[in-house]
Amino acid sequence: MEKFKKVIDIDTENLQATVEPGVITQEFMDAVGELGLRYPVDPSSKGSCFIGGNVAHGSGGPRVVKYGTIREYILNLEVVLPDGQVIWTGANTLKYASGYNLTQLMIGSEGTLGVVTKIVTKLIPVIGHSVLMLASFTENEAACAAVSAIFRAGMTPSALEFMERQGVEWVIKYDDIQFDLKDNVNAFLMLEFDGDDMDTIFKDCEKANSVLEAQGCVEVLFADTAAQKEELWKMRRVMAESVKSNSVYKEEDTVVPRAALPKLISGIKEIGAKYGFESVCYGHAGDGNLHVNIIKAGMSDEDWKNKLKFGITEIFELTAALGGTISGEHGIGLVQKEFMPLKYAEINLYLMRGIKQVFDPNGILNPGKIF
Repeated sequence: MEKFKKVIDIDTENLQATVEPGVITQEFMDAVGELGLRYPVDPSSKGSCFIGGNVAHGSGGPRVVKYGTIREYILNLEVVLPDGQVIWTGANTLKYASGYNLTQLMIGSEGTLGVVTKIVTKLIPVIGHSVLMLASFTENEAACAAVSAIFRAGMTPSALEFMERQGVEWVIKYDDIQFDLKDNVNAFLMLEFDGDDMDTIFKDCEKANSVLEAQGCVEVLFADTAAQKEELWKMRRVMAESVKSNSVYKEEDTVVPRAALPKLISGIKEIGAKYGFESVCYGHAGDGNLHVNIIKAGMSDEDWKNKLKFGITEIFELTAALGGTISGEHGIGLVQKEFMPLKYAEINLYLMRGIKQVFDPNGILNPGKIF
């Protein structure tokens, strides 16, 4: 879809835009930003990913915690069905209660039901100010426990990210980032508060700081200039690339209710010790979404090929037992489909296969994906 790269229309009166699926997400964000508007769905790969791919995977990113996933911003889709018919899935309205919501069905369907050719998005006004905080902890579990505490205290950050020490070490090495990494620090939380009134933002930051201290935080850094914020965000956004540059790895995309994060990360480490693999975890802690990068390191080729899947199975079983699911925003594709029965009963899979059959009876769209 790379030739479908037009921003067709930006409607400043209705706060909507119509865009083709091959537009790079960052370029779309910049285009609406020039008109004083904002498209807040910003996955870490926003500089290279297509907005059509974001729709296909139900993408999220750091600011889901306040602004929601892409599902909250797609109003309508033009879709080419497998038999060549072209339909609009809904309406360019904020409300929709006219039968089954085909727009939401297409989002996250990974190209298995139709080919999206136009996307109508909702936009919001640009936010005037933001402050970014970086909180350091001695233990992963303490950092994860602080996530739920922030929300229980009545605050909603615009972003709340978790990073493990090893991930930060690799980022520093990979991108030559200047950062003073203390010896006693093993985990970080990045918290962003935004709004139009700096006094309100600073009050939220002060309140958050008190909560973080009560949860065992050892240090909090504040970034309020554009350069400081960009440096911290860069550290988080290049983490996936830094992991790729260090080792053979597999990335899993777990998501659980926020309060279950300490049990999830503790369990992941225990499972890794059992099967002989290391892991580097980071992700969108504010919505319970933890990216688990399984590192081959000293694991033998035979174990990596034959034993690793049992460890991954246990990670997903733990995730499901904690009330979560096996993918928060990366999707299922080919490699995750064998794990679907860990979360979904056969009746769920039967219904999904039935939907696929109605749309694509000949199985020509992304065959073999999801189930």
